[in-house]
Amino acid sequence: MSIQLPSIAALAATLALIPVSACNLDVPDLNNPGIDDLAQNPTRSSVTAACTGLLIGNRRNRAAGNGYIAQLGILGREAYNFDGADPRYFGELLEGTLQQGSPFGGNFWGAPYANIRLANTVQRAVDKVAEFSGEEKSAILGFSQTIEATDLLEVAVTHDTNGGVIDTDHDLDQALGPIVGKAEMFAEIVKQLDDSAAALGKAGKEFPFPLSSGYKGFDTPATFLKYNRAIRARVAVYVKDYAGALTALQASFLDDTVMTVAGLQVGVSHAYSTGSGDATNSLINPNLFAHPSFRMDAQMNGANPDARFTRKTRTVTTSGSGGGVSSNLKYTVYASNTAPVPIIRNEELLLLRAEARYVTGDTAGALADLNLVRTVSGGLAAIAGPLTMTDFVTALLYERRYSLAFEGHRWIDARRLDRIMDLPLDKPAHNRNVRYPIPLAECNARPGEPACMLGSLPSP
Repeated sequence: MSIQLPSIAALAATLALIPVSACNLDVPDLNNPGIDDLAQNPTRSSVTAACTGLLIGNRRNRAAGNGYIAQLGILGREAYNFDGADPRYFGELLEGTLQQGSPFGGNFWGAPYANIRLANTVQRAVDKVAEFSGEEKSAILGFSQTIEATDLLEVAVTHDTNGGVIDTDHDLDQALGPIVGKAEMFAEIVKQLDDSAAALGKAGKEFPFPLSSGYKGFDTPATFLKYNRAIRARVAVYVKDYAGALTALQASFLDDTVMTVAGLQVGVSHAYSTGSGDATNSLINPNLFAHPSFRMDAQMNGANPDARFTRKTRTVTTSGSGGGVSSNLKYTVYASNTAPVPIIRNEELLLLRAEARYVTGDTAGALADLNLVRTVSGGLAAIAGPLTMTDFVTALLYERRYSLAFEGHRWIDARRLDRIMDLPLDKPAHNRNVRYPIPLAECNARPGEPACMLGSLPSP
């Protein structure tokens, strides 16, 4: 099968090298034969190690130089990568088409599906281990299904109308699950999140395995459920189920009493460290620069620009250049190679609720949420209402752009709110409305697959 699963032996060996002080992951080196043993002869230690492996698999290339945030930042005109040794940061991501066989256009498929297959194996294995209590089994199922849903969400938002695979839970020697459309992808993500929420509701007070420090405050089944509902709210907004989003947000960790930037930062993140065997945050890459429009479009409060612009960038004396463009603006969002990368934060939840409230008729509540973020995080004057739908979307996109800068959102937001063509066009040959193609390796395993013919540019 073209979707490959990493061995548990490899995961366990990696996990054993991660220091507890960095990510709070303390998993023994199992030295077991591999994934078949987990599936056929699971033990308490192998299942809990695999759960920790799911965390590492879920983090994968989020903060890599050619990873999720960097690539989506380039597509969303948040960033440039002026790596002179690799012209594909311009030639492929911004010009021409995304190539199925390259590490650029072929991205965000194999790694999430490998983690999904590991989650499937864990879910089948847990019932075979008599040592687990019923509550522990529910905790493992709720956790693994939530991770699986976030992995599938990465495939869905990057591949969009090209679709993806949702039938993954079968033996590798069976026929490949079909490539289904965007709507089916999101329906499966919703189902997984709701099923996992039900399981978490039956779990005990603790997980039978450690979570990373990025889940601090969300590392019990009850608090992890709030994280699950936060992701569920994001997905509901993505599919325009705004009533469902409001319901999910009520069960999430949204806090509208905060009046500080720190209160808006509360949430779940991926953790990094310089410990042996662990991963570092590569978004401090010296070739990465902020898009100049982030400075030009920042709104002012008198003589002072949006505090989010000031807080998240700095001007450098030596500009970066390449592909016929340049910038002297650098992000400070990630201050070091051990800086955490947000998965979802209170600030986003407030903006999700603003969007859901507006569309469901609560315009006053929507404006209150928008202005809470705008005044506290941006230091800007509040917006006066009422706002037309067009004006509200413009205001919402501005707040999301500056509140969630370089976290992987702007390209997705512009596309889902039909504003993709509003992204700045640096050169006439650049593309904006793209989606990731089905990778070449997957297509080679599916001769004649129609989805493989769709490519990265939507049909005229």
